Amino acid sequence: MTTNLLLKSRLHVLGLLMCVAPAMAQQNPPKANDATTPLHLLQPAYPVPYGKVTPDDVRQVVDRVYNYLNAVTPAELVDKQTNAAVTTRGKFNPNAVLKPGDFRLTSYEWGVTYSGMLLLGEVTGDKKYTDYTFSRLKFLSELPAYFRAYQTANPQAPTPIRGFMNPHALDDGGALTAAMIKAQRAGAPADLRPMIDPFMNYIMTKEFRLADGTLARNRPQPNTLWLDDLYMSIPAISQMGKLTGERRYYDESVKQFTQFSQRMFDKDKGLYMHGWVQGMTVHPEFHWARANGWALLTKVELLDVLPEDHPGRAAVLAQLQAHVKGLAAVQSGTGFWHQLLDRNDSYLETSATAIYAYAIAHAVNKGWIDAKAYGPVALLAWNAVSTKVTPTGQVEGTCVGTGMGFDPAFYYYRPVNVYAAHGYGPVLLAGAEVIRLLKNHPYEINDSSVQLVK
Repeated sequence: MTTNLLLKSRLHVLGLLMCVAPAMAQQNPPKANDATTPLHLLQPAYPVPYGKVTPDDVRQVVDRVYNYLNAVTPAELVDKQTNAAVTTRGKFNPNAVLKPGDFRLTSYEWGVTYSGMLLLGEVTGDKKYTDYTFSRLKFLSELPAYFRAYQTANPQAPTPIRGFMNPHALDDGGALTAAMIKAQRAGAPADLRPMIDPFMNYIMTKEFRLADGTLARNRPQPNTLWLDDLYMSIPAISQMGKLTGERRYYDESVKQFTQFSQRMFDKDKGLYMHGWVQGMTVHPEFHWARANGWALLTKVELLDVLPEDHPGRAAVLAQLQAHVKGLAAVQSGTGFWHQLLDRNDSYLETSATAIYAYAIAHAVNKGWIDAKAYGPVALLAWNAVSTKVTPTGQVEGTCVGTGMGFDPAFYYYRPVNVYAAHGYGPVLLAGAEVIRLLKNHPYEINDSSVQLVK
């Protein structure tokens, strides 16, 4: 009897051990080492999404931005004292101003936004984006007739279109004019030439220039070139060539591009410096990210319309390729670029990263640069940018407006702000072109890395 009880007890314990053993094995799995685990397949701790983007993902991001902007940029005139609506068809009201929103409909940054909306409409076929630009530019086109007499009598009066009617700098309307020409070519319902033509006349005949004809400023030093001015002038000039068929506009665009680049492009780094001052032998060589973005954006916009037989086309294309190579070399592991491109302790900046994502993707889609080499650069940049778009559609991490500096602290400590208008147009442009890239050049994950398959 005792023997039987002992046997039963031992069998019971054995049964318990057999039940517990699998659970213990799960709690203490085999140690991961080269013999037990394919280590190359372990998931890295990427700081931004890696290799996980579809056209639908991109649409969700740009739609958040669209919904936000559509809600906070009203196209209306109001009385600045009473906030009552003002109609351009009624008696002139000297208190008329644009209804306040989060952004200014006539700023150069919004010229980029209008272009981004037009491109999204073209790529997606969704008219809401196109209508955003068409409706607001139609509204702006009604303002010159309304304000002309008052502005002529009071040249310094801060009317909503003083920059167009009494310009003093390329910033007053260069980027906006380029967007207007694109809209006119895309079938805008309003005649925008009454706004386009006067500002084009300003660019071509009135803006300050150096003795050799290079567009320049007299700030912060006399006879200063700002890299930003490539974008504030050349896209409008070259678009005017496309609109009118007049070759003189293409010639002027190539001339300006060449004379800026000869002075400001560092061939060893493949980067542009932000400013150049005539009369100085040592220039402030700061490779500011957004200014390099304006230069890159200018090149793709120029190549989009420059005739294939233009003698300057090959040089512009070669410069684009050299610039993309230089930028790719300094992209951070997060997908962003730094505020000062070659100084990794400066902060990561969104607007420049978005411009590069757009321009590189566009160059890939056009066949101007190698798709397999640079497609992943653009996709990583887009994934980085997408993390800076909030659920409400605001864009974080954008450097505010920036002049030209002669010391690093100036650039390092420029504030970032969700109301810095510079970030929104580039995000829309980038989203549109990445959608096109994903359709034209499918990618796969091969041995854990993003590889374009064609």
